Amino acid sequence: MIKIHQVSKSYRKKFDALAPLSLNIEAGEVVVLLGSSGSGKSTLLKLINGLLEPDEGEIQIQGRSIQDYDPVELRRSIGYVFQGIGLFPHLNVLDNVLTVPRLRGDDDEESQQQGLDLLDRVQLDSDRYATRFPDELSGGQQQRVGVARALATGADLLLMDEPFGALDAITRDDLQAMLLELQQEFSKTLVFVTHDLFEAVRLADRIVVLHQGQVQQIGQASDLINNPETSFVEKLFSKPLKSLEELRGQ
Repeated sequence: MIKIHQVSKSYRKKFDALAPLSLNIEAGEVVVLLGSSGSGKSTLLKLINGLLEPDEGEIQIQGRSIQDYDPVELRRSIGYVFQGIGLFPHLNVLDNVLTVPRLRGDDDEESQQQGLDLLDRVQLDSDRYATRFPDELSGGQQQRVGVARALATGADLLLMDEPFGALDAITRDDLQAMLLELQQEFSKTLVFVTHDLFEAVRLADRIVVLHQGQVQQIGQASDLINNPETSFVEKLFSKPLKSLEELRGQ
């Protein structure tokens, strides 16, 4: 699905936002980019989406270099959900969901039905919410609309940049569960950015741990927990696990 070969990005001389990275992501796989602010995870997501160009290396989607795509075509072929949500405030919920299908000139009647169905799939009753505007929704509801909008593109690939980071713990848990159900139902390939260790463990088939632009380790959660390859990965996983054990003992 995605082939990333020795891709790097620098914003200033001698400052690597992302050191050379190679990674293959299979169709239907959930890969989580885990790291703190400035680790390079959002940079990698923007490189995949063509919002940034790599200094070196190549990214291929479905065997085709992203540099061979028209930038607009590329972005419309990828679902994108981010923390800021980015709903258009002057459009109602359904119109927000249908942004890309309408830009493509898809059949409007068919698209509207698809949009209503997607709202129901993300647990927003279409009869109640389709005509509401973003400022009439909670943060969690707005993020559900963002997920529906990404699915409405029909894209096989979804990129999600800390989409649940600003939400309370209960809402975040509900949305994580919803996302897992939708991913299994639609068999989407998902690249998900987070700084939350527990979110990464819950969602990921594989985790890419990044720190200061460097890849620390790539693997399943069990590999990273039981066989950390760097001191950073060991500290990243051992500290919260130790805290949980201490809480259980109280």
